[in-house]
Amino acid sequence: MNYDLDKFGLSEEELFSPVDNSSLESEKITAPRYSYWHSVFRVFFKKKINIAVLCLLGVILLMTYVYPLFVEYDRFANLMNGATKHLSPSKALRQLGFNIHWILGSGASGQSTFDAVWFGSRISVSLAFICALINLSVGVIVGSIWGFSKKVDVFMMEVYNIIGNIPYVLLISVLVLIFSPSFWTMVFALTVTGWLAIAYFIRTQVVIIRDREYNLASKCLGTSIFRIAMKNILPFMTSVIVTLAATEIPSYISYEVFLAYIGMGLSDMSLGRLIYEAEGAMLTPGWGFEFWSPVVVASIITVVLYVVGQNLGDASDPRTHM
Repeated sequence: MNYDLDKFGLSEEELFSPVDNSSLESEKITAPRYSYWHSVFRVFFKKKINIAVLCLLGVILLMTYVYPLFVEYDRFANLMNGATKHLSPSKALRQLGFNIHWILGSGASGQSTFDAVWFGSRISVSLAFICALINLSVGVIVGSIWGFSKKVDVFMMEVYNIIGNIPYVLLISVLVLIFSPSFWTMVFALTVTGWLAIAYFIRTQVVIIRDREYNLASKCLGTSIFRIAMKNILPFMTSVIVTLAATEIPSYISYEVFLAYIGMGLSDMSLGRLIYEAEGAMLTPGWGFEFWSPVVVASIITVVLYVVGQNLGDASDPRTHM
């Protein structure tokens, strides 16, 4: 198709102008900017079940950390009033008034089971988060170095073969017996060797990814180990680390509950301690809520934390973004 350029009334200099040609500019990719975490959350929130479970986790954390700030809980406030002890929810609401504090009944000291559960959850969940943070941080760092350095690998394999064969629960129990069963004693017992299994798993994953062709090619081209680790290995390890967190956090709640149930747990009123003290109410007619309430809450917390972490770990896998 021919156009009459004279009708524009412009000179050739005004109609046409030279364009600079730059080889560097021609190599630039004009695709939309890619954000890894934006892609992760896009994949995660695509499933409605993830949104529902995440909302449930938000409610649990809200009740665990915010609710106790606005409630004055004294487990011995009704100790001298025998009429308030071991009440079922219906009896507690009828006798003590319709109030959220009594929707799960009362305990052996006349305390609110509902309040006791959430105060205990704060201790148990905080213990799990702190232990997971310490073990994952140490485990990932040591495991990464372990996977890259052959000298470190020889030494750490001997350490792992010796310490890794000691039953974890037995080691925790011995440490708790040696020291007083306090919050930070439990943190120490769960983290003194808890990072070792994580480090070994990370080491295995690093070794697998480290020797792939593109990493060997990068090394031959002179790319530094740090850059290879950050650009080539870390994106693949993110989903692994998130999945590990999904299993680690609930496991520490389970350890705390188990140790408290056998009489070796925290002296603080954690979920495990509540279950331990309410053991006698398990089979007593009308007293069951004292035992099953902390059991159910502990189970819900561990399952929800696991599901959220597992699904977030799946969404963190770069292969799901293709």
